[in-house]
Amino acid sequence: MLPYNRNLKQYSRQLRENMTDAEKHLWVKVRMKQLKGYQFYRQKPIGDYIVDFFCPRAKLVIEIDGSHHLVGETIEYDRIRDDYLSSLGLRVLRFTNTDVLTDIGSVVDSIRGRIPLNPPFSKGETGVPCPPSRKVETVTSPKTVTSPFGKGRARGISTGTKGVR
Repeated sequence: MLPYNRNLKQYSRQLRENMTDAEKHLWVKVRMKQLKGYQFYRQKPIGDYIVDFFCPRAKLVIEIDGSHHLVGETIEYDRIRDDYLSSLGLRVLRFTNTDVLTDIGSVVDSIRGRIPLNPPFSKGETGVPCPPSRKVETVTSPKTVTSPFGKGRARGISTGTKGVR
């Protein structure tokens, strides 16, 4: 589990309510599992930092940097922050506001390229493939299934209609 500073919770909420134009533009492209089925969160506290976007399954942090990130002390601050996030096993991608606002397609392609082809396994699954003798069926169209309990009855629960229990 990643470190979490609960003192940043209210501030992260405020940041979500007041997103920059570039953050809004990218959020439209990554929200609701649009990239390979991966969930992204915005303005997520991790340790003593709040990252712009975070995808826990891909262990990916996305930062959208304004012009103030390109000068002076902010460069060093970002380097220290990136080193900290990397020490937690996270990958950090940085894009400028200009990149996001003028070439969103390339930004999204770059993010998509950093996400594994298949999502990681869910709890309890293993990386062991099915034995070759086991048949795997691909269903291409839904089949109509008739209830064995008759009309109005399901799983032996009476719904007010007559029938055998």
